[in-house]
Amino acid sequence: MRAMVLNESPGRLALTERAVPDPGPRQVLVGVHACGVCRTDLHVVDGELPDIPVPIVPGHEVVGRVEATGREVEGIGVGDRVGVPWLGATCGVCRYCRVGLENLCDAPTFTGYTVDGGYADHMVADHRYCFPLPAAYTNVEAAPLLCAGLIGHRSLKAAGDGEHLGIYGFGAAAHIVAQVAAWEGREVYAFTRAGDEAAQGLALATGAHWAGASGTPPPHQLDAAIIFAPVGPLVVEALRAVRKGGVVVCGGIHMSDIPAFPYDLLWGERTVRSIANLTRDDARAFLALAPRVPVRTHTTTFPLADANEALDRLRDGTLSGAAVLVP
Repeated sequence: MRAMVLNESPGRLALTERAVPDPGPRQVLVGVHACGVCRTDLHVVDGELPDIPVPIVPGHEVVGRVEATGREVEGIGVGDRVGVPWLGATCGVCRYCRVGLENLCDAPTFTGYTVDGGYADHMVADHRYCFPLPAAYTNVEAAPLLCAGLIGHRSLKAAGDGEHLGIYGFGAAAHIVAQVAAWEGREVYAFTRAGDEAAQGLALATGAHWAGASGTPPPHQLDAAIIFAPVGPLVVEALRAVRKGGVVVCGGIHMSDIPAFPYDLLWGERTVRSIANLTRDDARAFLALAPRVPVRTHTTTFPLADANEALDRLRDGTLSGAAVLVP
C-alpha cells in the first residue's frame, strides 16, 4: 500500500510503499477512501506537539470501508462504511474514563499522532472507536465531520447557549460550527486574517451574521467566543469582546503563548477554557445532528501524493473550507 510517512518532525511527508497491516483482535482493516487534512496534522508535521513517535502516518478524519476484522470485533462487518476520528482508543480504567470523561484519558491513543492514521491506502483502527456515517454524505463530504465537526461541536457546546457568538479563525471547523450555530438561531460573528476575503465570504455563505478582520470590534458585544486559530493573542482580543459572564473557548490542541493581560479583562466572571479531544458520545451526537441541520462541508480535494501541498496551503492560510486527501 501507499502511505505518506513522516520520518522526522519537523519534516516533510514521504510517499512510501508499505505492507498492508493486519488487524489485531479488536481492530478492523479500513480501506481509506478519503481523509481530511486537519490543523492538528500540521502541528504533528511541524513538530509542535510533544513526543511524536516517528515514523508516523498522519490523518484522523478518515472515511473508508472495512476490508477485514479481528476475531473480537462486534457490530462492524466487512463492507461497512466507517469514520475513524482523532480518539483512537482509551484505557477505560483511569479516573477520567470511569466518569465519562474519556477525552481526558491518562493513557489514550490518537489516530495519526500516536498510531498510524489515514494518509494511506489502508489503516487499522480499534472498532470500538469507529463510527457509521450518515448516508447523506459522500466520502469527501463526510471526512471533515470527523474532527472539524466533532471538535467544533464540542467547542460550541462549551460556549453555552448565548445568542451572539464570535468565531476567530474561519477554516474547516468554523465553517461547520457556523452552520450549526445559525440553525440554532444564534448570530455568528466571524473574525479572519486581515484581507482574507475568501474566508469572510465563506463565513457569510455558511451562516455568519457578520465577518471582518481580527482586531475589528464586532458590531455587537459577544456572549461567547470560540478560537480555532492557534494564535494566543486572540484570547486577549476575545476577552475584550465578550460581555460579563461570557466565555472564551480555545478549540485547538496547540496555541502560541497567550500574552499577559490586565485582570479587568477577566474580571466580571468571564471564563477562558480549553477543549481537549472528544468522546465517543460526542461523535454519535454530532453525526446524528449533522444531516438534520443539514451541515454542508466545503472541500478542496488533493491526491494522496500531494499531502504536503495540502499542508502547505493550510499553513499559509490559502485554503477555503477543508482539504481532503483522496487515495
